[in-house]
Amino acid sequence: MTYLLAVDVGNTNVSLGAFEGDRLKATWRLSTDSRRTEDEHFLLFEGLLRSRGLKPSEITAVSMCSVVPPLTDTVRRALERLAGTEPIVVGSGTRTGIKVMYDRPQDVGADRIVDAVAAYHVYGAPAVVVDLGTATVFDAIGADGDYLGGALAPGLSLAADALYTAASMLRRVALEPPEKAIGTNTVAALQSGLVYGYVGLVEGMVQRFIDELATPENPDVSVIATGGLARVIASETDVFTAVDEDLTLTGLRLIYELNS
Repeated sequence: MTYLLAVDVGNTNVSLGAFEGDRLKATWRLSTDSRRTEDEHFLLFEGLLRSRGLKPSEITAVSMCSVVPPLTDTVRRALERLAGTEPIVVGSGTRTGIKVMYDRPQDVGADRIVDAVAAYHVYGAPAVVVDLGTATVFDAIGADGDYLGGALAPGLSLAADALYTAASMLRRVALEPPEKAIGTNTVAALQSGLVYGYVGLVEGMVQRFIDELATPENPDVSVIATGGLARVIASETDVFTAVDEDLTLTGLRLIYELNS
């Protein structure tokens, strides 16, 4: 068996996926740590692959994106050693098949473009991608596949950490919905404000995006949730067309195919 290895270096996690053709065979996630060396990443990646019975020698190609500049070259070199081939690193000059309509295209995180590519090819357009990770990111894809722009807000975990750090009377709580919105204790009140508050944020922003994207010719807008907290929010709203936690990995595979 041979496979493509897709790697997404995010602010919180490094995600990996092994594709046999267009089938995602295995995924892994490890915490992002900018202190890790090239050797450490190499050994971690090799161990993860072997834990699922995959051999580094079976890697035929690597496609990666990174929003952590201090780690980009470190991870790229580790992957090149692992696979024996130069990874495609999504950035300026990489063919994506979509136009970026941002005022300064270079300011858009590579993962946002990768997500847009996957959303357009897998779910159609117009579309809204909601990435619920370190940040809560909304991205808009026009009917013709153009990346139009988006919105950024603090992530749910980040907001929870800020509350815990700034308010001495508050505590860390599990990010899960309480039984009701009106909390009768501090834990339930925090869970309500965080989870239901972010549900409201997502629903409101998605509706605003749909209002701007939908046209008489293209009235249906796909809304895709991704990121580590996608299922927490999706469990409390019907605003999403799909929940796809591997959207970025799929986009990396598609971009590799465009550039090979």
